[in-house]
Amino acid sequence: MNRTRRSTVIALALAAIGAPRLALAQQPGVNYSVLKPEQPVHAAQGKIEVLEFFWYGCIHCYNLEPAIEQWLRKLPPDVQFRRIPAVFNDRWGHDAAIFYSFEAMGVGERLHRPLFDAIHVDRLRTDDSKALNAWLEKQGVDAKRFEDVMKSFGVQSKLRQARQVTVAYGIDGTPAMAVHGRYSISTDQGGSLRGMLSVVDHLIPLARKGLSAAR
Repeated sequence: MNRTRRSTVIALALAAIGAPRLALAQQPGVNYSVLKPEQPVHAAQGKIEVLEFFWYGCIHCYNLEPAIEQWLRKLPPDVQFRRIPAVFNDRWGHDAAIFYSFEAMGVGERLHRPLFDAIHVDRLRTDDSKALNAWLEKQGVDAKRFEDVMKSFGVQSKLRQARQVTVAYGIDGTPAMAVHGRYSISTDQGGSLRGMLSVVDHLIPLARKGLSAAR
């Protein structure tokens, strides 16, 4: 599904949070996709990897964030969650570089939600370097150091990897999630934003069973 049509579907899905569809049995090809081939997993040994593909500029990703935060509080100890900034073009790549720069500077957890708020509440444009630098300084981040980190080999390498992973997982819009390199879930498949997390919860035991069988 192209991103324009998908945005329409997601907007309708937002109104469906808590809809009866969440109670239905989860079905491959309907509620989630089975990835072929399976993708490499980078979680610690014995851990189940769950990925969230997002973009800071995506209003639906922003609306999902509070649910993600609640969901993470109940995450089983054998599940390892990781965010992947989806990259479709240079504009998305710019925001992905911001994410990885935060990570490299050790401020990712502190600034992830505030940046979302700044973009969607205060209308910060991250591609306006002057506005972004002013916001960074207010957060106690040296803008010059941040700029250097964004250009660093490490951040640029992660940016290239994010672009490759976005393609490898067949991601065509955000938000999207994936479980242990085997399954992917889009919001239209989940039926709503919270519905997507419900499908993830259904898939985690399947991935756990696969891990147990492989031992």
